[in-house]
Amino acid sequence: MTDKTRPAGAVPRERDTRLDVFRALALLTIFVNHVPGQYLEHLTHKNFGFSDSAEAFVLISGMSVGLAYGSRFAVGERLAVTLRILRRALTLYVAHIMTSIITFAIFAGGALWFARPDLLSEINLRAVVDRTDEGVVSMVLLGHQFGYHNILSMYAALFLMLPGFLWLYRRSARLLLAVSGTIWLCAGIWRIAPSNFLDDGYWFLNPLSWQFLFVIGFVGVLRARTKGFPRSPVLLALSAAYLVVSMFWVLFAWWSIDLSYGLPAVLTGFDKTFLSATRLVHVLAGAYLVATIPALSNWAALPLSHPLVAVGRYSLAVFIFGTILAMAGQVLMFVTGKNPVLGTLYVIVGIALHFAYARCLDWQATVIANAKRQGLQALPVKGGDPRKR
Repeated sequence: MTDKTRPAGAVPRERDTRLDVFRALALLTIFVNHVPGQYLEHLTHKNFGFSDSAEAFVLISGMSVGLAYGSRFAVGERLAVTLRILRRALTLYVAHIMTSIITFAIFAGGALWFARPDLLSEINLRAVVDRTDEGVVSMVLLGHQFGYHNILSMYAALFLMLPGFLWLYRRSARLLLAVSGTIWLCAGIWRIAPSNFLDDGYWFLNPLSWQFLFVIGFVGVLRARTKGFPRSPVLLALSAAYLVVSMFWVLFAWWSIDLSYGLPAVLTGFDKTFLSATRLVHVLAGAYLVATIPALSNWAALPLSHPLVAVGRYSLAVFIFGTILAMAGQVLMFVTGKNPVLGTLYVIVGIALHFAYARCLDWQATVIANAKRQGLQALPVKGGDPRKR
């Protein structure tokens, strides 16, 4: 299928850099939001609607996973694909644990260096400090998570569910959406979520709820790849109207308005843990506008060499890098009395470091690829000229 014959809104079969660009924007926004108290935080889209960069990241991740695994889960390949998925889940789990340990070291180092023991009471660290034996075990078993360290654990849990999603998708996309939506609804109504060990409550991002957004991205991108997105004037108007209403709702703090009418909070509230419908619809409305309005999506089709594409392409490494930078930035904010000017300068430098790190990863990948290519060229040809043996 050529570019001229591809349905409107369809995702091309070659690498679509739009996903990389939007994922990069989500990663950079997450970094900005994870250094609270500085000025740039007030410019991110969480201040203009119900959802934030976490929802965008999970939706884009579902789309990326759909492109990566959606057509590979065929008979005869399912075991191999499942093993690759489980290995990815293990990678995410290890990344979460190591990032948590480094964060603890950053805050403990700040407490020692600046004589600020109160740092160890921030971002849910105190439980591990006071109950170290239980705390370490809870961290390893994902029963205790530090503040701002909730995405990777949830994402690892989604990958554990992914083989089941793929199995359902091979039977029917509608069946997968129905099962996923039912799990989301039941988790929200009956408050079903992985528990915390050291205190009451649940994971901050409940994977049983967030899997629905992940699955919507998964199914949506595979449909777009073959049929494109339906461009309906009614859906366009409703999506735009919902985004406008949510923007005014947040800007004017209309949180006291009760529109629940006795319905469950998962349908009418604004809860992030159980991904209330208000947040879910908000991110989907924005995604629909981006996918169906060429002016909003085509600008993101940047060349592979663009810095934003590199940031999005190495999403896991960049996310870990950004989390560590953000935790160091939080310590800086605490010890300087949360100076917003200093925090803003730190975040600007941090964003520049994101691009530098992604460029370094790109250069490293190029060096490794060239070395492998040269190594293959240097191998002797099997059954070569016998006179040279």
